[in-house]
Amino acid sequence: MPQDIIGWFHTIAAIIALITGSLILSYAKGTETHKFIGRVYGVSMLVVCATSFMIYRVHNTFGVLHVFAIISTITLLLEMLPLYSRLYKKPVLTHLAWMYWSVIGLYCAFAAEVFTRLPTILEIKNSYGIFYALVGISAGIVGFVGSYFFKKRKRIWEQRFG
Repeated sequence: MPQDIIGWFHTIAAIIALITGSLILSYAKGTETHKFIGRVYGVSMLVVCATSFMIYRVHNTFGVLHVFAIISTITLLLEMLPLYSRLYKKPVLTHLAWMYWSVIGLYCAFAAEVFTRLPTILEIKNSYGIFYALVGISAGIVGFVGSYFFKKRKRIWEQRFG
């Protein structure tokens, strides 16, 4: 559970992002509903990313989870750039791809967050190695499954928007 106000903002924003990100992936693209939910997702992810840099649970230092927060922030920016720039030949496809990976990255972070609670629940001492193994394994599995579905969806998007 979050230990302070920053942790609560981070958690609530992450839950909102998980819900809106899932809706974005499942709803029709380009509608007013899509745009509204996408904006909510974007703002909630900005809060998640910003607050992630204020959380120092492990070793009280900048760590691997902060590196993932940087990647998430970059992905979030790259998903919006094609919609506001004329530099892209296929801006909708580029937006869809980056948006998809932004949400999959959020799913990976959620899985890692859930599974890294196991050492505490099981009362395992000196669990930093287990912590990072669980982060890698859980995020890897979710990322692998996400890449499978991405490949399937990409073909559909290329036919529709390409």
